[in-house]
Amino acid sequence: MAAITKDMTIAQAIAIDQNIIPILLDIGMHCLGCPSAQAETLEEAAFVHGVDPDELIDRINAQIGE
Repeated sequence: MAAITKDMTIAQAIAIDQNIIPILLDIGMHCLGCPSAQAETLEEAAFVHGVDPDELIDRINAQIGE
């Protein structure tokens, strides 16, 4: 499975592994199906939600075993 990177959109990351959804919900990303999720990168979304993007990516990739 491919590692998830901060320059991927939310939708791309979820398409790789839906098991990351609880992590995204936990940090306040509740609009996973909205239009923003189709274009907004994980890095952009992390900033909006006050989360360090590198820490988010580390947490996601630890979850999926990358």
